[in-house]
Amino acid sequence: MPRQGLTNRDVAELLAIEAQSAKMPAQKALRRASRRAFLWPEEASAVLQQGRPLTEFVGVGPYIDALIQRWMDKPPAVPERPPLRQQFLTITEAQAILAKKPSWLKSVKGDLQMHSNWSDGEGSIAEMADAAIARGYEYIAITDHSERAGASRTLSRSDVVRQRADIAAIRELYPRLTILHGVEVDIMPDGRLDFEDEILETFDIVLASLHDPAHQDPATLTKRCIRAIRHPHVNVITHPENRLVGRRPGYALDFDAVYVAAVETGTALEVDGAPSHLDLDGEHARRAVAAGVTLTIDSDCHRARALRRQMALGIGIARRGWIEPRHVLNARPVAEVLGFIRAKRQRR
Repeated sequence: MPRQGLTNRDVAELLAIEAQSAKMPAQKALRRASRRAFLWPEEASAVLQQGRPLTEFVGVGPYIDALIQRWMDKPPAVPERPPLRQQFLTITEAQAILAKKPSWLKSVKGDLQMHSNWSDGEGSIAEMADAAIARGYEYIAITDHSERAGASRTLSRSDVVRQRADIAAIRELYPRLTILHGVEVDIMPDGRLDFEDEILETFDIVLASLHDPAHQDPATLTKRCIRAIRHPHVNVITHPENRLVGRRPGYALDFDAVYVAAVETGTALEVDGAPSHLDLDGEHARRAVAAGVTLTIDSDCHRARALRRQMALGIGIARRGWIEPRHVLNARPVAEVLGFIRAKRQRR
């Protein structure tokens, strides 16, 4: 009978270690399973206790199933995780956090970062709206990637007007859901944004992101981030650390300076619930709130079926920083969200 000493987090780490000495194609399969272990909906130990195969999980074939069963029978020591794999959260851990405070998930009234098939999302805006209504949301923001983003598809300047018309038509079909027309713009190397002000001012909400490799000069990255924060149309800085679990460390920004600029300008910072990001992490979120920053917790979902899971992950990582709904913009009614956006634009 398998033991219960190893968690999915432990299994993910052991798979990552195993991949280091494996040859292709096993190496690729192990790395993929290591990443996906964070999203397994149940603890692997519990599944095995019930006599079920781990091949029920995405990314697990017979070879990896047998490997994990062997670890469960004789648990190896799990070494301290390297920085690339620290400060992340499994879905089962997030579920446990939310179970201790179930009111938290119900307090979220909307999602301010969602992607549709106008850029690199899988679903239509209507499908995202359906998922939001199923969650009981009052509002969502459709925030597709602008042209410079490295996404597989992006929202071009010529697409903006057509997308606005698409959203206007969909609003007629969903009168009880406020659908904001937003965008996630890239912060360019000189700190400018990759859409001109004349385009940005037509959006209901503007998110700005750094998508550059993490090895760049921290002082330059900080300067670029703060220039975007001070832009009158930017309402949220998304995934400020821009970390990727197991692949890339986060930026070594001067976060204290970023927090000061965010408070001074009325710009929110995001806790991104995408499992590859979970960024800001709990410690940075705690420090941001202590400095007076308003946070958003967003799913950053690119498919409707991921909305609930990624919002749960975002809340779970925020709770590690003791974040409460009063600190979070999208735990407020839509009128207050629009007031927050309007206040910054009026400061101009």
